[in-house]
Amino acid sequence: MNAFNYKLKPRPYSDEEAKAKLASVVDAETADWHYNTHHKGYVDKLNEIEKALETADASKANGNYSAIGELKRRWTWNHAGTVLHDLYWENLGGDGDDSQAPDVRAEIIKTYGSMDAWKADMKATSLAAKLSGWGVLILDQLGSGEVRNVLVDEHHYGAVWGAVPLIACDVFEHAYYHKDGPKRALYIDNFLKNLHWGRINDRYKKYAVR
Repeated sequence: MNAFNYKLKPRPYSDEEAKAKLASVVDAETADWHYNTHHKGYVDKLNEIEKALETADASKANGNYSAIGELKRRWTWNHAGTVLHDLYWENLGGDGDDSQAPDVRAEIIKTYGSMDAWKADMKATSLAAKLSGWGVLILDQLGSGEVRNVLVDEHHYGAVWGAVPLIACDVFEHAYYHKDGPKRALYIDNFLKNLHWGRINDRYKKYAVR
């Protein structure tokens, strides 16, 4: 298998713009560290694993320990981390006005009854994740076809097969502790108020199967 070369996806705003656009959610240092160190680190390790898999000895694979087994496990971790962080930055930088998202808004209300009920469930989902986890709104394409909030521990435990993530709220401690300390709930409230619903709606329309 030939190695694929993954790229750090640019945010929909510059590093300098991030300071102002994300100030209510994360401080400037966290916005920098989170993207240029943590997020980039997942991409770099993913590429390192891709190269290592080219020469890994498949004949030594077993259920106890093998180099190829560990590479495969960490590939999943770093790939999921890359995808969710790409989405995290894409979600942020707005004013929280969901009227910009008529399509996905209608689907959320169909499932949860109201936007307020969805926000309460999204907050509870994100609060309930481990100290390293995510709250994720998915489009469950291979299942119910509905949008639904799911809890993901680390980057991949609890991920749903055949679902497209639409909103990803990172609740790893490094996402909020520098600004808000242990106040995860405050960070989640600010995250929801900073959502860019126009981009979220565009993503929904791109992947929704009619």
